[in-house]
Amino acid sequence: MKRGIVAVLLWPISALFGIILYCRFYLRSLGLVSSTKLSVPVIVVGNIFIGGTGKTPMVIWLVNVLRRAGWTPGVISRGYGVNVERIQEVLADSSAAVVGDEPLLIVQRTNCPMMVGRHRVASARHLLNKYPEVDIIISDDGLQHYALERDIEIAMFDQRGVGNGWLLPAGPLRESAHRPRDFTVLNYAGTEPVLGIGDRVTSMRLQIGELIQLQRAEVRQSLSAIRGKKILAAAGIGNPQRFFDSLEEQGISFKTMPLADHFAFTPELFRNEDAEIILITEKDAVKCRQIAELREDPRIWLVPVTAELDAEFEHQLLNLISEKKYGRTSA
Repeated sequence: MKRGIVAVLLWPISALFGIILYCRFYLRSLGLVSSTKLSVPVIVVGNIFIGGTGKTPMVIWLVNVLRRAGWTPGVISRGYGVNVERIQEVLADSSAAVVGDEPLLIVQRTNCPMMVGRHRVASARHLLNKYPEVDIIISDDGLQHYALERDIEIAMFDQRGVGNGWLLPAGPLRESAHRPRDFTVLNYAGTEPVLGIGDRVTSMRLQIGELIQLQRAEVRQSLSAIRGKKILAAAGIGNPQRFFDSLEEQGISFKTMPLADHFAFTPELFRNEDAEIILITEKDAVKCRQIAELREDPRIWLVPVTAELDAEFEHQLLNLISEKKYGRTSA
């Protein structure tokens, strides 16, 4: 683990942060920190490492798995990057600027009831009041927010692992890498070992589907069909390099445009780019669709991905949900 001089200088602050986290966790374990228990099971999908680790495709996967198992899931989120003064329901035609890009993508992919708001407990209650048929809630992020009692915790990691292993601000960790959780999921298809994230790790693989033209969603083509063309790949996600790596694995060459996570797209962003094809992520596409100049640019294609996890993980997860809800495992 590489630890530069800046990290070393910041380590005392990280140590203090760690003490605060330990005290908070200890008080919670003693029941001295209040939390709200809902009438339905709650699954939290979050990360310890700052930045994107693949929570959104994991949430989409969870919604689909739970539905196949007979559950009726709903989703809540903080709506990162937006100013949510009151609880907002996320609909397929909501503005990404109002509800957030990730929540909008989740709803467009799943048509699942979803609320975003500053306070997760209030959002969950609002969701259950409006959709009484919902019998399980997925919290998109919120691993470190204990006001909402959770039944199952899933911690996401990618190839960056635990970075230098130190807490903020000396390192990239929100909590200790040894923090208890029910499942650890690694969003990484490579063969190099990822150290420091624990022993019982489930691999998540993101499978790329056919490219979808932003201008006309019914128009699709394979990645192999664009080989040899002048391609620009742009990504405004937590780890743009992961998107670029996945494209390189498909054997195509392209110029990269890494953007900040939750990047605010503008009409002129691609105007002067000399490219025949512009590839963007699904998360970025929900924002680009809401900008006329980008929506009408026939060069822009989104790259859909679908999470794949082992059947054994699905079985363990459903059994644990059943134990929490009914005190017994599912059949």
